[in-house]
Amino acid sequence: MIHIVLVEPEIPQNTGNIARTCAATGSELHLVKPLGYSLEDKYLKRAGLDYWPLVRVHVHENFGEVLAAYPDAPFFYASTKAPKSYAQVVYPKDVFLVFGRESRGLPENLLEAELFGYERGAFTGALNAGKPGLVESANG
Repeated sequence: MIHIVLVEPEIPQNTGNIARTCAATGSELHLVKPLGYSLEDKYLKRAGLDYWPLVRVHVHENFGEVLAAYPDAPFFYASTKAPKSYAQVVYPKDVFLVFGRESRGLPENLLEAELFGYERGAFTGALNAGKPGLVESANG
């Protein structure tokens, strides 16, 4: 199963559209606070149309909570600073695809902690050896 993780999403329509894609593909959607909108937002609901009941949505207080809930899962991070394209990766089962805010992307400290193996207490599941978990985002 694919898990889509949106870290601090800002635009309700984007989240609604992603939720619709999750419904169509059977993917789970993880939203990491703070959100730039209310989950009751009319634009969010409109963009998701009638698909919201078909989407399994998890809301997390912070990204560390996601990592703690899935300590052995493979995470891939979308970034414009990545050494390879998202299309060049062979994704394993039960993968987590992590996307940052629309305006700024993923926080640098999160990428550094995850990809360069900082202490596991803050961000667990670090991927070392040539940044295999960092992929270029579509708009990079």
